[in-house]
Amino acid sequence: MAIIAQLSDVHIAAGRGGAVDDDSGPVRSLRAAVSSLLSLPARPDAVVLTGDLADTGLPAEYARLHALLSPLPMAVHPMPGNHDDRDAMRAAFADHPAIAGAAPQTPLQYAVDVAGTRLVCCDTTVPGSPYGAMDADRLAWLDATLAAATDTPTIVATHHPPYPIGIRFVDDMRFLEPEGFAEIIGRHGQVVRVISGHVHRGSVGMLAGRVSTTCPSTYRQLYLDLTRPGRAAVTGEPAGFAVHLISDAGDATTHFVPTGNYRPLMDVE
Repeated sequence: MAIIAQLSDVHIAAGRGGAVDDDSGPVRSLRAAVSSLLSLPARPDAVVLTGDLADTGLPAEYARLHALLSPLPMAVHPMPGNHDDRDAMRAAFADHPAIAGAAPQTPLQYAVDVAGTRLVCCDTTVPGSPYGAMDADRLAWLDATLAAATDTPTIVATHHPPYPIGIRFVDDMRFLEPEGFAEIIGRHGQVVRVISGHVHRGSVGMLAGRVSTTCPSTYRQLYLDLTRPGRAAVTGEPAGFAVHLISDAGDATTHFVPTGNYRPLMDVE
């Protein structure tokens, strides 16, 4: 069984002076998420970071992010969101074998093996825009990447979710024209889960017959207002992350974990 943890929408932010305050909310929240992840009885085999890792895409933000993630003993696989800068991220994660050496400003996407499961990290960012998309070249890359390992259970990760969320503020920054993406997912039966960020809260949907999920933010959660036009706001709900379990047979389960040191209160029979 593979265990893959997902951290998302970290938003490490530099101040006016260009430095990251170690007492800032995003830094303290990421520290807490890392501590919570390390306290799990079964540690994940890998961690995927599904975008918006930095708030403004500055090198100082990625440098601090990389340092804050350094206590994690497992592989960490970053991918960009609409707040991120691809090249600054590449520079900070130059030690990642799938990222190093890529041409400037090309999509930051790759596939890796995690304990018998394949993790395919897609780049849905459109530089300078809050919404996401995958053009013909990126879709062709995804199709070819999935076709290269049809017998291996696979998780496909994006920043922008390819299904509607119902929160106006999020759906205004949606994955544009996801039909081509969905058609590719539908043709590759080994895809057991599509996972995304961007939403700042956990959600579950369907895409091409596959369960698709979004991950809580390690920092702030968006207000669940499903009215129209709705209110764009953040809440005081607990931060969190997701943990995905993939069996050798390809069965997948997702857990949403609130950040914090929650210990057993009592044993139950």
